[in-house]
Amino acid sequence: MPEPLRWLAGRLALALLVMWGAATVTFAGLLLIPGDPARAVAGGVAATASPEVLARIRADYGFDDPVLLQYLRFLGRLLRGDLGRSYQLNQPVLTVVADQAGATLALALGGMVLGLLLALAVAVATAGRPRPRAVARVAEFGALSMPTFWIGFLLLALFSFRWHLFPVLGNGGPAALVLPWITLAIAIAGVLSQVARDGIEQALAQPFALTVRARGATETRVRLHHALRHAALPVLTISGWMFGNLLGGVVVVETVFARQGLGQVLVTAVRGRDYPVVTGLVVLTAAAFSLIGIALDQLYRIVDPRVGAVVR
Repeated sequence: MPEPLRWLAGRLALALLVMWGAATVTFAGLLLIPGDPARAVAGGVAATASPEVLARIRADYGFDDPVLLQYLRFLGRLLRGDLGRSYQLNQPVLTVVADQAGATLALALGGMVLGLLLALAVAVATAGRPRPRAVARVAEFGALSMPTFWIGFLLLALFSFRWHLFPVLGNGGPAALVLPWITLAIAIAGVLSQVARDGIEQALAQPFALTVRARGATETRVRLHHALRHAALPVLTISGWMFGNLLGGVVVVETVFARQGLGQVLVTAVRGRDYPVVTGLVVLTAAAFSLIGIALDQLYRIVDPRVGAVVR
């Protein structure tokens, strides 16, 4: 088997192992939650279903079967790509996820891109310059210290309630995404700018930077075309990790701006003990992290071909 295919097969096998582990831990955790899952199917904790109805639900869904049998049945559905049906919505979990994935992906991707661009701009402008660097560190510390929901509230107060530049709440078109994107980007840039600046400063101290300057390159060219590339690998690593977190963890921003998305679906499912939805979201998030990891490995090889040589 060619080396690239062998590498890809190994990564896909590792991804399947990660998904199996995430699904198993989630299955075990949901079993440990006190309460009767039959009541969730019957309409929640406040459901007034009779004992006969609850017993019928347990029999139909297999809640009374041995745990090992339930687990094997659960894995069998996953292998077929069946994440089950939502207890609350009575829809396939994949349908529930597909209906909300677009809103979350647009929010996470826009916030990630904006945060990355802001971080690189700040890092390039302040690396190796003591005073701008000090100012940037204070701003980064402030961005990391403020809770995300507080940043969202401040942006709403200024740009929506006071100046009426953007919609206050909801999913009403591209304009409604601007403030959520900025909210996410501020926190993201606070982390990535520090990593990028440290990488650029290390690159600027290397002999190749002196050689490039001696050939007549401007300082801007040295930073953008040479030093920034050497700082790209750690930035890509943390960016991938943060993007994976955003896909499954934008619930705070979605709540502040009253937006629909996977975060709201997860919170509602946990509150309503909608086990198939919770499990499905965890498995899909694990799959997303794995795919992001594979994509990052390919980007490493493009940015720095020496990475591929080391792997081989």
